Amino acid sequence: MKQVGKRNSKANLETLGLKNLKTAYWNLSSEELSEKAIRNEQAVLADSGALLIKTGEFTGRSPLDRFIVKDEITADSVAWGDINFPFEADKFDQLKGKIINYLEGKDVFVRDAYACADDQYRLNLRLVAEYPWSAMFANNMFLRPTPTEIENADPEWTILCAPGCLADPVVDGTRQHNFAIINFTQKTIIIGGTGYTGEIKKGIFSVLNYVLPYEKGVLSMHCSANVGKDGDTALFFGLSGTGKTTLSADSNRALIGDDEHGWSPEGVFNFEGGCYAKTINLSKENEPEIYGAIKHGAILENLNFKADTRTPDFENTDITQNTRVSYPIHHIENIQPGSKAGLPKNIFFLTCDAFGVLPPISKLTKAQAKYHFMSGYTAKVAGTEVGVKEPKMAFSACFGEPFLPLHPAFYADLLGEKMETYDVNIYLVNTGWSGGAYGVGKRMKLRYTRAMINAALNGELTEFKTSKNAVFSLAIPVSCPNVPDEVLNPINVWEDKAKFEATEQFLAKAFIKNFKKYEDKADSETKAAAPKVFELAL
Repeated sequence: MKQVGKRNSKANLETLGLKNLKTAYWNLSSEELSEKAIRNEQAVLADSGALLIKTGEFTGRSPLDRFIVKDEITADSVAWGDINFPFEADKFDQLKGKIINYLEGKDVFVRDAYACADDQYRLNLRLVAEYPWSAMFANNMFLRPTPTEIENADPEWTILCAPGCLADPVVDGTRQHNFAIINFTQKTIIIGGTGYTGEIKKGIFSVLNYVLPYEKGVLSMHCSANVGKDGDTALFFGLSGTGKTTLSADSNRALIGDDEHGWSPEGVFNFEGGCYAKTINLSKENEPEIYGAIKHGAILENLNFKADTRTPDFENTDITQNTRVSYPIHHIENIQPGSKAGLPKNIFFLTCDAFGVLPPISKLTKAQAKYHFMSGYTAKVAGTEVGVKEPKMAFSACFGEPFLPLHPAFYADLLGEKMETYDVNIYLVNTGWSGGAYGVGKRMKLRYTRAMINAALNGELTEFKTSKNAVFSLAIPVSCPNVPDEVLNPINVWEDKAKFEATEQFLAKAFIKNFKKYEDKADSETKAAAPKVFELAL
């Protein structure tokens, strides 16, 4: 086996069973990986210098094909069910062996990296990938070791990623031919049958969502984070499409990270070394930071070019609405050195309410914060997952349930403790529809949302009044700079007030129904924060 690139002299792949490879390319630069992908006819260059790839059959995550090996470590700690599907240890070994056999005689691309910007919680990892752009993605998204650290690399976790290796469901125990499986005992993730790069980063995120809270008492979070000039840290929770990346990229605040963070007693730290942003309808005017980050070293996923050009067409959704770009965080000019900051002062739960019922901003009590955190209500935005064509009501606990190995109450209790200990403000922000449900109302204007968030950060939202009908009992600000007063209370912008009340009741019932699956482990205070259902006058 030929070895190329920078690696530890002790590092080898034979311990993984990879003995008959053609060439192992170790820790190549983004330039070298980009050149390999182009020469292999797996990618082309955009006029900005970014690499454009097509991930094939899967252009989003496939949550029904994510598994965790059930063994002595995980049997009694993982919350098994519709999110965490158990997988047999011997079947894992069988599939891992299939990947190893599949890679025989092929080139592989190895990337040494790590997660967690706080050295106290650092997790060293190694990716072995079939495709050069998978390794380039890992170089973009994970934290990058120094040359000295690479020489002494000792990975705790390994990821084997072979998109061309297909499972046989009958033989291998999978649901279909693609799979992403985590083994906490072997500290290994195997990915096959899918080229979607998000499976790589979300696999490690799932690992951290187990290790940090369960073993170290650190709250792991699916959120973006930034910090102001005065050192005030803000967190933005939300699923893809709610504005998490967009709203945290603020020219007046330094970006800590755009997707995954930990909250320790010392402060907030980024898990990653890059950003993975949606590009649908991206424009320089609305999202200048992200737009400017699309240059050499960035990877554009599943986009088409404008006719007869090499210019990406961000409005084109012929392949998917889940078009993406990954780039190292230093592509953003205004970033926080070291990707960590102090304790948060303000937290925003971003929800894309397709029913137009929730107010554009409201302040939550501790009990409400835990309730809405465990509920994680939003609308799945088209393209983020396989089969989603238009906004659809969804509840994703902690705004990231597909990646939570533990029960949502575990994370919510940690959040509540930290909110109380550090006197943190938590706001619910609706970036979805206003004036009516999807198809009738309009999406909340981005400039209004930015104005409300800025006012919260600056302490300008000082007077809150609870909605009179008290269905959700949310405290709504009386006014906000640069936002029309009538927009702040959603009923004011509905023409049909009776229709609003009926829709609000419908949504309240959906919240209550969803929360039943968590009631057994939720405390009484949290359960009491549920919305109220009333009989409407005929």
